[in-house]
Parts: sequence; structure tokens; C-alpha cells
Amino acid sequence: MILLLLIGFVAGLIAGISPCILPILPVVLVGWTDPVTGASRPLAARRRRAVTVVLGLVVSFALITAAGSAVLSALGLPMNLLRDAGIAMLFLFGTGLLLPNLEALLERPFARLTRSGARVHGSAFIFGLGLGAVFVPCAGPVLAAISVLGTRHQVSFYSVILSFLFAAGAAVPLLFIALAGDRLIEKNRHLAQRARRLRPLGGALLIVMALAIGLNWTNGLQTLLPGYTNALQQHVEGNSYAFKELNSLKHVSHSDGSLLKCESYAAEGYSQGLSKCGLAPQFTGITKWFNTTGDQPLSLKALRGHVVLVDFWTYSCINCQRTLPHVEAWYQRYRTAGFDVVGVQAPEFAFEHVLSNVRSAAASLGVKYPIAVDNNLDTWTAYKNNYWPGEYLIDAQGVIRHVDYGEGNYTQDESLIRQLLQHANPNATLPPATNVPDLTPKVMTSPETYLGAQRSQYLDGAEPVDGENATYRFPASIPQYSYALSGRWLTAGQEITSEGDSQLSLNFLAQDVYLVLNGQGTIRVSLNGAYLKTIDVSGFARLYTLVQQRSNATGLLNLQFSRGVQAYDFTFG
Repeated sequence: MILLLLIGFVAGLIAGISPCILPILPVVLVGWTDPVTGASRPLAARRRRAVTVVLGLVVSFALITAAGSAVLSALGLPMNLLRDAGIAMLFLFGTGLLLPNLEALLERPFARLTRSGARVHGSAFIFGLGLGAVFVPCAGPVLAAISVLGTRHQVSFYSVILSFLFAAGAAVPLLFIALAGDRLIEKNRHLAQRARRLRPLGGALLIVMALAIGLNWTNGLQTLLPGYTNALQQHVEGNSYAFKELNSLKHVSHSDGSLLKCESYAAEGYSQGLSKCGLAPQFTGITKWFNTTGDQPLSLKALRGHVVLVDFWTYSCINCQRTLPHVEAWYQRYRTAGFDVVGVQAPEFAFEHVLSNVRSAAASLGVKYPIAVDNNLDTWTAYKNNYWPGEYLIDAQGVIRHVDYGEGNYTQDESLIRQLLQHANPNATLPPATNVPDLTPKVMTSPETYLGAQRSQYLDGAEPVDGENATYRFPASIPQYSYALSGRWLTAGQEITSEGDSQLSLNFLAQDVYLVLNGQGTIRVSLNGAYLKTIDVSGFARLYTLVQQRSNATGLLNLQFSRGVQAYDFTFG
């Protein structure tokens, strides 16, 4: 179990560098600004404040995830309460930056404390509590297990500790960003002098982000970015040890379950992709149905004779959101041929229990197939599911024929749907297959390649030191799956920053190459010695497309960075 705690922390780290972290980054950057004196406070005080904000986030997120649903249910309080309170808190802090009198009022409860430092850090901790209430990272098996226990009111000391470690891991990148902001202020004294005048802008940003999070405006931003941490997340959380320990934590035994003992089946024209996994469990304990006639319940017994896809999802899960266009396209294309989809909305967080939230989110995401709200996770438990998304393909006789977790494999899944439909009605003529783009890599590619000091195992050359500003030279040759640096680079834990005459060369295997960049400047991109393009880098940290080829191939990529551009990690497609 000690190893599972370590896995929980690492899983949090992965969540903290995923696209899901983006919506709260502006809030974190505003959060380290002192509400009383602005950024002109000493560096040590600002850093203590940044740590306190992140500590508040860890505490609130861990407790809400592990026990929030259970506590709210026991007290008879609305499941949206904690998230709404967090959004309101961010709105108030933002308004306080705009209105000094309100700011003083917000600070008054902490003024009674004996030390001014305690007053300042007390308000920072409250700010962090609000931030933790609205933080929704991408869900892997670890976070799924914690959330399931909280939803089913099976909170234990161990699950709470695991939740704290996951939250602490996710908070590490946020803390790094907050401290990096302090470092920027320290290096640029003129920014500190102007900070007080810029505080109204920070307040306005806080208010805008509170509204954006509350109205789910940030979902589109997250969905646009590929799940560049998916493979790493599955490697850390999806191994056999983690799977066994997480199910032990949930007191779920699979010894008598057929879903994990699927037998390959390739008879009567079926392909090797289909299995026999036993009869599909019925829908159990469903709180509410949407998108059915009169919102009436469906049953697998009534759907017998149809091919059915049961898709476990939750509306704030970005991984789920990226699968929805494929699932919706299948539903629209094959529904007249005897195909049905039931999206089982299995909540990860307390606010996802709220029926109005589910209905609004489904409409905004374009989900038109039936939705079963599984607030108590009874159907989730019946299927022994562990993932968002988790998909179960059921044939016309009610037998589960294929189980798939996570994103990708859309072409194979659609092929299996078509096979089952054709077998159920051999005389039917099926419409053409859908053509929703699948960006998931289908062949061996270079592994995800991090550039910061914390995980630079693919760097060919001297080992970087966190916080070191050093000059590098390219080696005579670069091994495959490796990269090398030239010129001056400032190395941090998560990223490297160009300091002048900075270049990076990467020997890769992939069709497409992406790089997470931040800052303001340009990158000159060359492939195998030929100039490709110049990329303008601006705005928030996000994924940029460097190379798009017609097929999977090896290549030597050279990047020339202007001063100040930050590079985080490469992903490949």
C-alpha cells in the first residue's frame, strides 16, 4: 500500500501538467499577488504566500474529493455548494482587488490575529481553499477510486491520505508557476513598482476566470489540446499492481466477475477484436434519465435485439469530452440500423451530481443519445468499471463483446459495432463508416519527452541542474528518441528557457511532433536540414504543432529559439 501512495502522488504530478490544469493557471498567477500591499512585499513573504495558497488548494481539493459528496449528502446540502462557494470566493477576492474598501473588509477577520504575517497568510489560505473547490484535474484510475469511495460514502483514513498525496502532486506544477512569477518580479524590479497599479487588472482577471469556470467556458480550451499525458498516466496508474491495490481499496473483488475474464471469440464471421465477457449487468440505481421519450428509463432487456454501447463518462472529464464526437457520430449514423448508446453519467465530483448541471453540460457538448445519471455509482459498480471513459459494447443477445478504456481505438470500435449490427441483421445494408478524425497514434512513436530538470532522461549531454543557467554544445550525433541543446538555456524543474542563441535538436520517430511552449517570441523550425516554418509563441502555455508528415518516419528536428521562449515537453502522433 505504501507504493500505491507513491503512485497517487506521481499520478497527481501527471494531472498537474495535463491540459486540465489550464483553466486555473491565471487564477494562480493572480493569487500570489498580496491583496494588501501588492507585489512590493519582500520576496520571502511573497513565496510564503504562494506556498500558503497552494496548501489551501491541496487541503480543500483533497477533502472535497475524498469526502465532499458524503458530507454534503449527510447534511442534506446541495451538491453544488462547495464549487459555488469556491467560485464566489474567487469572485470576492477579485472584487477586493478592484475595491480597496471591500478588500479591507475581507481582511478584517484575519486582522485580529496577533501577527501581520498570520493575517496575510490566513487570507492566502482561504484563497487556496476556494481555488481547490473549483480545481478539476483529468481523472485517471487513482482519482477515480478516490471519487468513487467518496460518492459511495466509503471514506477511509487511507483514501483520505491518498487523496492528499494526489492533490499535493497536482499542486507541485502550480506552486512552481507561482514561484516563477515571484522570480520574474524579483528579476524585474520595475514590475514590482508597477504592481499596485496593475492590481485592478488582476482583480478583473480573477472575476473573469471565476465566471468562466462557473459557466464552463473553459471546457473548449481544454478539449482543443490533445491528451499529451494520457500514455504516461496509463503507464503509472494502469499497471497491474495499481489496478489490484485500487480495487482492494474499494473492497471490490473481481474473482467472480466475468468482465475481466473475457474469452477471445472468432467464430461465425466475427473478428479477433470481439470477445465473450458474459451477460451485461442491468442499469441499477439510476437517479435520472435524459434524452429518452419523456425522460423515461431504459432497460437492457427492452433493448434486446439491438447492439448497445454503454459509455461511462462524466461531463467535466476532458478525456470523456474528446470521445463524445465519435460516440455521437456512431449513434447518429447507426441508430436506424439497430444501434443504441447509453451514456452513464458517473459523477467524479460533488457538483456533477446536480441534475441541472448534467442536463446543461450534455446540451452544450452536443450529446443527444440517452443519458443515465448514476449518482450513487450503482451501475458503475455492477460493471466493475474503473475509468472515465469506459466503454462496453453489447451484442443483440445482451452479451458484452468488447471492453475499451480511455481515448482512442475509434476505428476498431466502429468496425466492431458494424460487425455486430451485420450479424444481428445479415440482410441489412449499413451506411458508410463515419469520418470523425482520430488523432490517437496508431504506430510506435517516440516517447513523451520532457525537457525540465525533473525528467530529462532523453537529453543527450550534461545532466541539467534545476535553476542553472548554462551553455551547451551539440554532440557529433544524437541517438534516436533523444534530444540535445546548444547555446544558453535556463533550466527549471518543468521547462527550459532560451537565454540567447538557443537551439534544440531532436531525433524522433513519429508522423506529427508537438511541443508545449510558453512565453513571447519565435521558433524557427527545420526538419532534416530544410527550413519548415517560423512559429510565433504568445499567450498562455499550450501545445504547438511543429511537424505534420504523411506517415510515421524518423527525422532530425532543429529548433532555434528567440530569447525568453519556454519549452516544456514533446509529444508525438
